[in-house]
Amino acid sequence: MAIDMSQFFQVFFEETEELLTEKEKLLLAIDVADPSMDDIDAIFRAAHSIKGGAATFGLTDMTEVTHILESLLDKIRKGEMSLTAEHVDVFLSANDILRMLRDGHRDGAAVDQDAVNEVLVRLASLSEKAASQPSLPSTGSNIQSVAAENASLRLFHIGLPEVPARDVEALAAELGLLGAIEQAIGEDGKLVLHLKTSESRDDILAICSFILDPDDLVITESAASAVPEPEASSRNDASDDDRGYGFFDNIELPAIGRTEKPIVLQEGEIHPAPCGDSSSTMATEVKKQVRQSAAKAPVNQESTSIRVNIDKVDQMINLVGELVITQAMIEQRTSMLDSMAYQRLLDSVAQLTRNTRDLQQAVMSIRMMPMDYVFSRFPRMVRDLAGKLGKRVDFITQGAATELDKGLIERIIDPLTHLVRNSVDHGIEMPEARIAAGKSEVGKLTLSATHQGGHIIIEVTDDGGGLNEERILAKARQQGLPVSDNMTDSEIWHLIFAPGFSTAEAVTDVSGRGVGMDVVKRNITAMGGYVEIHSAKGLGTTITIFLPLTLAILDGMSIKVGEEVFILPLGYVAESLQPDPADIKEIAGRGRVVKVRGEYLPLIALYQLFAIEPHFTDPTEGIVVILEAEGNKAALFIDELLGQQHVVVKNLESNYRKVAGISGATIMGDGGVALILDVPSILRSNRQQNSNESGLMAEN
Repeated sequence: MAIDMSQFFQVFFEETEELLTEKEKLLLAIDVADPSMDDIDAIFRAAHSIKGGAATFGLTDMTEVTHILESLLDKIRKGEMSLTAEHVDVFLSANDILRMLRDGHRDGAAVDQDAVNEVLVRLASLSEKAASQPSLPSTGSNIQSVAAENASLRLFHIGLPEVPARDVEALAAELGLLGAIEQAIGEDGKLVLHLKTSESRDDILAICSFILDPDDLVITESAASAVPEPEASSRNDASDDDRGYGFFDNIELPAIGRTEKPIVLQEGEIHPAPCGDSSSTMATEVKKQVRQSAAKAPVNQESTSIRVNIDKVDQMINLVGELVITQAMIEQRTSMLDSMAYQRLLDSVAQLTRNTRDLQQAVMSIRMMPMDYVFSRFPRMVRDLAGKLGKRVDFITQGAATELDKGLIERIIDPLTHLVRNSVDHGIEMPEARIAAGKSEVGKLTLSATHQGGHIIIEVTDDGGGLNEERILAKARQQGLPVSDNMTDSEIWHLIFAPGFSTAEAVTDVSGRGVGMDVVKRNITAMGGYVEIHSAKGLGTTITIFLPLTLAILDGMSIKVGEEVFILPLGYVAESLQPDPADIKEIAGRGRVVKVRGEYLPLIALYQLFAIEPHFTDPTEGIVVILEAEGNKAALFIDELLGQQHVVVKNLESNYRKVAGISGATIMGDGGVALILDVPSILRSNRQQNSNESGLMAEN
């Protein structure tokens, strides 16, 4: 039987990212002056798990980094050296290096060996400092002294069955990670391992069960003073090979700089040995595949999640989408039947409709991910950037549990990164400037996410100096952008989204080249969202992003022009009405407008936009739908409203080509295709056209 090892590498790479993210979060939050023992232990376990997994698969470069990292953390948690800000900086740099090495093995990405060597030198330097320092006395911190730690140790005697010497050495090495261990021969002539540790019997069983059948073990406990402490070398000086790492011999490993085919290992080539840490999910899965005895191990807790390839989820969502379309067809065709004669059939169709809707919502929820996936990468970035600029910033996140579709959550990372960097660089002032303005020298930057209807609202808020209206207008005039004295604040703020626009006085490696904000707006618009800006001089700026929860399914209003049916995303629809003749005006340079509660809105005739033969050309005979997007309003003139419904979005560009003013397509209940209108694009195009006409009239 052949075992495809590529799946285990993938699990290891995913698990490594989770561990690195958790470790970075702990390092950023840790109190250097009085570190929590629990946090130090958690950081140590993360480093050890990565080391164990990397060593299992022979990824020696990652093992080398984590080995030194683990040793330093072990000294800190045992009170042999104190944690400093320098340690935190180096540990964070090591995290970056491990990610780079991981990407090199997984994706064939380039690896900066100089950066790797630099971190190794810094880690080694800290290790040398630790070796030259005497053991630290207890100073009241949460890290316990060595003496106090020894007082809480327990002595376990683990009687072993007759097993190969290789397995004994491997087990001894793994148990040695829990404490001091030595081998001896018991009264019955069998091998016994004496383990002095603060861990529990269950922890010992968890490790042993991956190598031996727990039923074959005899574990007893006695006073911790019964056996003298073995030499430290029995725990710390053994090489990775001696500890049993290198789970497989002669296995082809993913190498940096090249793309790998799936790795297949013949079952006859398996060499069982421990994989480094019982908490490693990757290691657990490998061992379950290659050792039958592991199946007998006791299970303390059922797994509450499984790893599924995203392609399988997307396939399931597509199939459910087709099911929704088919259900809509059945519902429409049975709606014309006699309700008395076909009552049972119609009841069944109604039940099918409800079940289909529930299934659709359940499947869509699988793709939803918490915003913490995005938010968690910013504390480190803000810390490094603020330090580089000489600023002090208190970074706060809110609503990290708010969920967004996976496809959108990955695409929002780059826009948010640029906005956060801008807030730190341009928004928040230098400490001395803040003090002079009567503020705290520590600036506040908040990143929040909330649900509102069918949208998610993401806000980036700083308490900095706010946008400078005069400077923005002056720069806009300099670049030839259309500006006027009667522009609203919102219109002025949106000038910063113009390509190449920047008010920075100097170009730095952080910003100032005028690139980024236009890309931010374009990317958010491409996701069906829009941006709003609110700013007050001296008080700060808030940039708000509105996004749909998912691009796969949307609530839409079906409309008709001539014989063509279109879908309006409901999130952009404010209201619909039939205007009076007195409310329709013709304004030079703006075309026709309609008066709605004292406000004149540009009137966009959909039949003119797509060259369709309409039923009505007079707005007073048809319907006007008031649309709002990106802070702008307009009135869309159509023939009639057909109703509101859920629609499954199909990508038009990948199946046909990009069409201006159209964001996608859907299949209706009658089997026909309806195009989904790109409302923000239509409003922008109309506004641009009116601006051009106004400019021509001014020139004439």
